[in-house]
Amino acid sequence: MWLPHPGRAVCVGERHAPLLLIIKWKGCRKALPVSTPCPHAVSPPWFARPDASTHAWWSLPLLAALKVQLDTKLFGQHLAKDVVLKAVMGFSNNPSPKKPLTLSLHGWAGTGKNFLSQILAEHVHPAGLRSKFVHLFLATLHFPYHDQLKRYKEQLQNWIRGNVTACPHSVFIFDEMDKMHPGLIDAIKPFLDYYEQVDGVSYRKAIFIFLSNAGGDLINKAALDFWTSGKHREEIQLKDLEPMLSVGVYNNKNSGLWHSSLVDRNLIDYFVPFLPLEHKHVKMCVRAEMMARGYAVDEKVVQAVADEMTFFPKEQKIYSDKGCKTVQAKLDIHEDAMTRDSKAKG
Repeated sequence: MWLPHPGRAVCVGERHAPLLLIIKWKGCRKALPVSTPCPHAVSPPWFARPDASTHAWWSLPLLAALKVQLDTKLFGQHLAKDVVLKAVMGFSNNPSPKKPLTLSLHGWAGTGKNFLSQILAEHVHPAGLRSKFVHLFLATLHFPYHDQLKRYKEQLQNWIRGNVTACPHSVFIFDEMDKMHPGLIDAIKPFLDYYEQVDGVSYRKAIFIFLSNAGGDLINKAALDFWTSGKHREEIQLKDLEPMLSVGVYNNKNSGLWHSSLVDRNLIDYFVPFLPLEHKHVKMCVRAEMMARGYAVDEKVVQAVADEMTFFPKEQKIYSDKGCKTVQAKLDIHEDAMTRDSKAKG
């Protein structure tokens, strides 16, 4: 993956044009070499070729593989898994979408927002975040200065325009939305709207994903209310959270979507809530990390790592206040013990 540099303007189509192009933009005149074509333009074997009945650009096996990935690697997030699978299925089966797929993922740190966005990106472009057709923006890295808002808007528009021109199925991930300058994200509103083309470019097959901690407190309170009333978390439905979440981030000055036209115009297809993780989910994360490192699961280590995490509310200690974010670091402390046990059993 090649990230735009925050300190310079990007010419339309730079680095990602599929043909030899002569670009003119604010004095920029640049001949671009032929680059690797967008995968969807050549219908590679891991994608279904569109047919008359479905026009789907994702194969059923690929969608099934996505479900397996989410079921086995994303813990405690039944709402997020269900919403994203349905959204992707509907979007991929639509021969002529009216707008790009736009998802806004909300919840506290460590609940799986980044993880889900990476899994989704990998199922669109197998190289995932390493693909030049997947673009990750970090608010604190790419848009750090408040007095450069106008320039950031211009750069962002040209970056998206150039890359969607090169690959209609481009994926754009905006992390740290809660740290983004108010109004900046509205610069991409024309690309998310119901336009067939904008300046000769169609954005309808692209995917935009926003990640934010904003709204996490509202989600946590709703989850705790369900627990207090004796209901299972799996009983929580999207309709219980999405309206409250969309209003909450719209009125939150630190959400990145404060009074945003993206919310006003209903251009975000789904506000996806990520629930706080319970003790059992943290254990699932520890087991998965142990297996990923090639170790047999040792329940004593699993329990030890889980016990080192902190939970809230203070009295009930139901939810991890960092989700699974620090599991890898805490497991490092037990690395020697796991290695010894592995050698002993080997």
